[in-house]
Amino acid sequence: MRALITVVAATLFLTGCFDDLSDIQQHMENVKSNSRPRVEPLPQAKEFIHIPYTVAGTRSPFSEPTPEAIQDRFLQQQDCMHPDPNRRKEPLERFALDNLRMRGTLGDGTQLWALVESADKALHRITLNNYMGLFHGKVIKVEPTHIDLLEMIPDGSGCWVERTTRVQMFDAATAGN
Repeated sequence: MRALITVVAATLFLTGCFDDLSDIQQHMENVKSNSRPRVEPLPQAKEFIHIPYTVAGTRSPFSEPTPEAIQDRFLQQQDCMHPDPNRRKEPLERFALDNLRMRGTLGDGTQLWALVESADKALHRITLNNYMGLFHGKVIKVEPTHIDLLEMIPDGSGCWVERTTRVQMFDAATAGN
């Protein structure tokens, strides 16, 4: 008898779960009929162009690139200023000025040297008449806070123009190091 009462009670409870859902179904059908799903068109695929790798005349992709260098062979006009092509290059002439950092100075009573760090993390001692940078930058002044250079910049017509450039002391506190 108890089992019969339990079955009857369970059926009464379950009939409460099956209410009329027609209003919800009607709302869902209205939403579906009024809204259209927008699917963005697929972007056009770019055509793949195969470029064959030929070893002749190119650097291996597995070797380190060489340091920056400007063209050593240049056309010289007879009536204008140009750098000496026979002058032996100094070690810091392989690097652009933005790859060089002035780290400090050394000096005695008569001479002041600037300490310059290159991109390969080597520290170099520079003084008057040394060269640095890609554009034949001759050191004309060494101060505790900066180095002044006289650079020779090609003007594109075979002549060279002089300009002064300043390399400031590198401040590690402002650079976040």
